[in-house]
Amino acid sequence: MLLPINPDHPEPRKLAQAVDVMRRGGVIAYPTDTVYGLGCDITNKRAVEKIYRMKGMSQDQLVSFVCPDLSDAARYGQIEDGAYRIMRRLVPGPYTFILLATREVPKVLRMKRKTVGIRIPDHPVALSLAKELGNPVASSSASLDGEVLIDPAEMERRFRDVELVLDVQRAGIMPSTIIDLSGPQPEVVREGAGPVDFL
Repeated sequence: MLLPINPDHPEPRKLAQAVDVMRRGGVIAYPTDTVYGLGCDITNKRAVEKIYRMKGMSQDQLVSFVCPDLSDAARYGQIEDGAYRIMRRLVPGPYTFILLATREVPKVLRMKRKTVGIRIPDHPVALSLAKELGNPVASSSASLDGEVLIDPAEMERRFRDVELVLDVQRAGIMPSTIIDLSGPQPEVVREGAGPVDFL
């Protein structure tokens, strides 16, 4: 189902509808400051597995955790002083940070990896969803076979298991920049929408 939503001032009723879908174990498509994301509640194993299935992702590919702020992010990723200084400058923004995972990360998302990808996007819809849900949103880009989908109607058509598409008609086409902060030095894993000249 396509649900138009105001990208700058998302209507509480529509946010509640999307959060309800996630609480029931459903998957939604929603806008971020980079590309559209497929999202679900991180605590729902079936929903997370649904995202992996829909995209044909291998088990060693990580989904990101979309958090509303740094204090929430610190529950799931270990943020050392140096990492905190970098993140404080860049969030909210078009970055995914790889951090060492804490014990709060659900088992289904930890697998054999010791790291977690954290996002705090600069987008009112994405931040509101994470805030209202009360857990981070497990998220992966709305892409199939390397093709990033940007048309909400096409997402609804091609992702059959997506229950709700929050339609803003204006989304980015470049994925987030990925910065690995889990080691002694920050390392750019992928250059995307966020500049990296400060590192």
